[in-house]
Amino acid sequence: MTVRSIRLFGDPVLKSVSAPINEIDDGVRALVRDLLDTVELPGRAGVAAPQIGVGLRAFSYNIDGDIGYVINPVLAEVSGEPEAIGEGCLSVPGLWHDAIRYPRAKVVGIDLDGNELVLEGEGLLAQALQHETDHLDGILYLERLSPEERRVAMREIRESDWF
Repeated sequence: MTVRSIRLFGDPVLKSVSAPINEIDDGVRALVRDLLDTVELPGRAGVAAPQIGVGLRAFSYNIDGDIGYVINPVLAEVSGEPEAIGEGCLSVPGLWHDAIRYPRAKVVGIDLDGNELVLEGEGLLAQALQHETDHLDGILYLERLSPEERRVAMREIRESDWF
């Protein structure tokens, strides 16, 4: 079991667009194992590859004990009225702010065998799908905050003991 350390706000990998995975090889299989091991820890809803320092399009999720992964995910559909919902991020520890998210989301990608994988849901799953695909596009949830909320969050980051 390999639980990887989480990269924190300010690390350039978190602001970079992740590359697609073109070939499923031993390295990609190891990445998926690490993502799954890392997301299994209590309090974790998702971990994207950039959060463990890998600029590839893959993430794992842990929603109500349902643990899985997706490779090359594309946010294929969102629906409902966007709403402000409490959200945090492992890469910005200790902060919790209202981010704007859609109540329903659908991600399409592949599994380790190259088969199509479709994840869709509402509530926490929808939020996690949007949050993790954002990570793969170099977007942190802080960018989904209102301007006022973002100012507060940036002050909290500057005053944190980890920054």
